[in-house]
Amino acid sequence: MEKPVTIAVDVMGGDNAPEVVLEGVDLVVEADSLLRVVLTGPEEVIRPAAEKRPDRIEAVATTQVIAMDEHPANAVREKKDSSIVVGCNLVKEGRAQGFFSAGSTGACMAAATLYIGRIKGVARPAIASVIPSPIAPVVLTDIGANADVKPEYLVQFAQMAGIYAQKILDVGHPRIGLLNIGEEETKGSMLIQEAYGLLKEKVSGFVGNAEGNDILQGKFDVIVTDGFTGNVALKTIEGAAETLFAELKKILSASLGSKIGASLIMPGLRQLKKNLSADEIGGAPLLGLKGGCIIGHGSSNAKAISNGIAATALYVREDVTQVIAEAVS
Repeated sequence: MEKPVTIAVDVMGGDNAPEVVLEGVDLVVEADSLLRVVLTGPEEVIRPAAEKRPDRIEAVATTQVIAMDEHPANAVREKKDSSIVVGCNLVKEGRAQGFFSAGSTGACMAAATLYIGRIKGVARPAIASVIPSPIAPVVLTDIGANADVKPEYLVQFAQMAGIYAQKILDVGHPRIGLLNIGEEETKGSMLIQEAYGLLKEKVSGFVGNAEGNDILQGKFDVIVTDGFTGNVALKTIEGAAETLFAELKKILSASLGSKIGASLIMPGLRQLKKNLSADEIGGAPLLGLKGGCIIGHGSSNAKAISNGIAATALYVREDVTQVIAEAVS
């Protein structure tokens, strides 16, 4: 049975904030009767929303906003009354169990690490992205939090992402792979070869190396890499999908015959696009913190915001933080 949960939401996060964020909050509060939301942002923006649903929505006014182009660490230090910093502080203080924002990824990561804090034993928090493959969702981590890693970091990333796949994606025994340039154990850099040995020794679900063309093939439930490589891989997949659908649209509208053909296959294409849409996932969790923190895409629409807040609530309800703490202790 679901339990009541409170999630802090940054109203100023995202390209279309605050309107889209408020719309997303309305959607998720309507859908989840046990969810309570604490909005952080300018008083004139959040107060009316809280007054409409005083039993479900609380307003915590802030006077500052961290922009997408600001230096994340500097902004977090200098803007302590920003919607991101205050939201993370609410989790630290226990007024919320999780935080969601579609704002600056770097600022969210810096604020969450500083204020929510790392689980004891976690060397580095990692951002995980659920890639909505047509075959089965794949958890890719890290996708940007740690450009430089040590082999033991990758072991912890694998442990945390495996737990996330079990608790959130309901994968009984996640198959975990290490992103590499070949299947063989001896392939890759010295870092990757050493990480392979540690993963083989310490992670029960580790099944070997994963190549780039394996990411969407359903061979692995979790793929582990450093934040630099993971971010490039994720953006490549997103860009390829956008280009493919744009080209299909041009081809299918080029002539009367192609338009007639398009009408026949359009339901299937819409379903495929939905299967590949990040909006269905809602955001990327920052694994390894003492509370839930999910970061949405800057271009999130209301549905994606709603799904992101719901995903944060699910993270809390499934006690992902506690399970990770037990695994790394």
